Amino acid sequence: MRLTVIGTGYLGATHAACLAELGHEVVGVDTDAGKVAALRAGRVPFHEPRLAGMVARHTASGRLRVTSSYEEAGAFGQVHFVCVGTPQCRDGDGADLTYVESAFGAIARHARKGALLVGKSTVPVGTAARLADAHRRAEIAWNPEFLREGFAVEDTLRPDRLVLGVRTGRAERLLRAVYAPVLAAGTPLVVTDFATAELVKTAANSFLATKISFINAMAEVCEATGGDVRHLSEALGHDTRIGRAFLRAGVGFGGGCLPKDIRAFAHRAAELGVDLGFLRQVDAINMRRRDRVIALARELCAGSVLGARVAVLGAAFKPDSDDIRDSPALNVAARLDLDGADVTVYDPEAMDNARKAFPLLGYALSVEEALRGAELVLHLTEWPQFREVDPRRAGTLVARSRIVDGRGALDADAWRAAGWRFRALGTPAR
Repeated sequence: MRLTVIGTGYLGATHAACLAELGHEVVGVDTDAGKVAALRAGRVPFHEPRLAGMVARHTASGRLRVTSSYEEAGAFGQVHFVCVGTPQCRDGDGADLTYVESAFGAIARHARKGALLVGKSTVPVGTAARLADAHRRAEIAWNPEFLREGFAVEDTLRPDRLVLGVRTGRAERLLRAVYAPVLAAGTPLVVTDFATAELVKTAANSFLATKISFINAMAEVCEATGGDVRHLSEALGHDTRIGRAFLRAGVGFGGGCLPKDIRAFAHRAAELGVDLGFLRQVDAINMRRRDRVIALARELCAGSVLGARVAVLGAAFKPDSDDIRDSPALNVAARLDLDGADVTVYDPEAMDNARKAFPLLGYALSVEEALRGAELVLHLTEWPQFREVDPRRAGTLVARSRIVDGRGALDADAWRAAGWRFRALGTPAR
């Protein structure tokens, strides 16, 4: 099929490359000249495992092209996927739909009559119906994305489900044809209405955020009682009704999805007269985990980090990504810097993005350089490289052997045996 993808950011570039991988001819559209130039040259302007090779291969073959022309895209495509961002509004918790509305308007003006415009962006419920009323010349469908950064290619080519929000059999048939190889592999398919398709994504993100904040709230209870959240999490995870995923206590979630999406969902629900106030508590619990890491840092530094040399391991909001949006690691690093600490950050992939956003922080070129001379170490992004650090070797590099494991991923016994004062969220001090 001949498909277009409007927006070539994280979601759009991944979706376009994977559609080409499935055998379609694809044109990506973006108004950012830098993104267009990079992708035309076969380069991906962000880090995502497996994606760079796929983009290079399909741009070289001609199966994937990138343009800034909506006119070209409209003439080319049978189905147009809109994959632009929906950031949080500057003046509130709602989602800013400026980019979605602009993209739909632009492609609708140039698309052939009867073209199918498919939204993949995360939007407030009711958006698809409103867009369908505004663009009657084209047909609208909604196909929410469920990508995990670090696993985006796998999640696109082998998703755990496909959701299609459609109003006609024709729209369903077209989307079934787009995803024919995926469906042939046995991927579950849910065909539903617009509102449910929109709600699936926001409900899924809200559930995951709630589960993360739940175990972090339990970490607070463990700290108040002398319990150990690691053992609590293990015991809860054996219950098949609960499961182990997302039950590791730590500094909390960040990124460009969960924080803004739960705020936007609660905001939209309030507009509809539904009280989802518990999501505000989920958000509050998540944010105060950062406060707790800072409190532990001060505690290990005898009450004040003023003048202390602090090594922060991590800048991306999660491993296998260079995304620093709402990164807990950088939020903590910046706040310690404001408290007078001498902060040095290292991350395997996110250094360039971190430097641009936080130019006043110090940056190292390796784990060893970050550790050298440090009086306190904070482990805040769960990269495998950080879990593999030898605590005895690390002890020879630092000035003081003190560490806060903000991700609950390090071997506490091994670090303590190597002479480190070791603290982790939700575990007893020893």
